[in-house]
Amino acid sequence: MTFSRKPLTMLLLSLLLLAHLPSNIEAFSSPYSLSRRRTLCSPSTIHVATLENVAEEAPAESPFLPTASAADGVLLLEPLSQHVNSIITSSESLFTSITDVTTNAIQSRSFDKDAIINYSVFIITIAIVLEHIFSVDIGITRGFTPIEIAERIALDNWHSYTHILSTAPIQTKAVTSATVYTIGDIIAQRQQGTEVGKLDRWRIVRSLAAGGIGHGPMSHLWYHLSEDFFENVLHLHAWWSFLPKIAVDQLVFGPIWNNSYILLLGAMQLQKPEQIWEDMKRTTIPLMVSGLKLWPFVHCITYGLIPVENRLLWVDAVEILWVTILAGEASGDSDKDVDVGAEALVAVETNDGSLR
Repeated sequence: MTFSRKPLTMLLLSLLLLAHLPSNIEAFSSPYSLSRRRTLCSPSTIHVATLENVAEEAPAESPFLPTASAADGVLLLEPLSQHVNSIITSSESLFTSITDVTTNAIQSRSFDKDAIINYSVFIITIAIVLEHIFSVDIGITRGFTPIEIAERIALDNWHSYTHILSTAPIQTKAVTSATVYTIGDIIAQRQQGTEVGKLDRWRIVRSLAAGGIGHGPMSHLWYHLSEDFFENVLHLHAWWSFLPKIAVDQLVFGPIWNNSYILLLGAMQLQKPEQIWEDMKRTTIPLMVSGLKLWPFVHCITYGLIPVENRLLWVDAVEILWVTILAGEASGDSDKDVDVGAEALVAVETNDGSLR
């Protein structure tokens, strides 16, 4: 059953007025007979009061005291009307105040649309990845202990990855590098003090495209060409053969990829060819030098222990850590001039985790 709001409002107003009226209007028929006692009623309580006390405590200009203009017990309605109007005005003021407070509270806690979008994308992506990881063995782990389930999940996900890698190597490595470059760019922006709601989504998309279009396929070709050259052309099979591979990687593939990265970003930003070329010339040597801080040591494992098909995965995993370190250093150094492009994550002088 539903009730209309208007009758309920009128009922509450009537009760409020009754709280201020005497129970018997006869009290006002004789202005000076104040010795009689009357019962004053209110919606919540019933109390007995002496009209003498009411007269003593009431203000001199109280609208409920009879005046000389009251004749034959007829009260003036004007004071009562004024009192009713004052009650209505007070109610309207209270309602307005509540409305203003509510509006201000909503405005003060206004939602950040960009933050909601970014968090939603992160949560959905993480949920999809976790669902895929933990559902790899669904239906075949009945009776397994938690340790056995954890072992099977890790091993079976690895077997699933290697199977996909063997059937579609270039596509798999493209997705791997795109994922790593996306994570790296987000880490770099966060390390530089950017809030989640202020993250540059187009910059993240450009980094994702550069990793997927450039780094993944190019690294796949490079590692296979390098291995074939040293194994089948130079016939280097000694334990120290990884050392010349590292040297060639740093002197040949490093500059090629760094400049390709700058070219891709410049093209996606619609930069002029002259500007892209100037960035390439200005950054080639500094990036090679800064890359020597880490990559020769990493590539001792890359070319010495890791199989050819898994080298990109290893390098990409290290790049995430490298981006985090460099972005943290760059964010604390305000004197360094970063002008390779927004997606160059850190500075030319400090290198870029994705520019190896």
